[in-house]
Amino acid sequence: MRPRSVHSDDAPAAIGPYSQAIRAGDLLFCSGQIGLDPTSGKLVSDDVVEQAGQVMKNLKAVLAAAGADLTRVAKTTIYLTDLGNFGKVNEVYGSFFDSDPPARATVQVSALPLGARVEVEAVAVLG
Repeated sequence: MRPRSVHSDDAPAAIGPYSQAIRAGDLLFCSGQIGLDPTSGKLVSDDVVEQAGQVMKNLKAVLAAAGADLTRVAKTTIYLTDLGNFGKVNEVYGSFFDSDPPARATVQVSALPLGARVEVEAVAVLG
């Protein structure tokens, strides 16, 4: 089966030459989401907690477009511009998973697109 793109109008449009997600067989590879408002295309706030909440809402919208939800996520990677915000982001992130949270890595990066403070990418199992 050829990989195919997934798009949601409820998540921000891609800001470069990439898809919001790609379905390859029973796997969904979600591109990194930052805290962009899907309507304005601007960051919801400079606050890392507000950005993290919007990131997770955007991720949920992309998953929904593929017929999935957060319970199907097997692995995430969180990118932070300051690991000092790990606890704040972890609290927001954890509130989106009732049980069996996915495997995860968290890394500090020097910068993110549009001055974002947090980005999350995910791999989900659809089958």
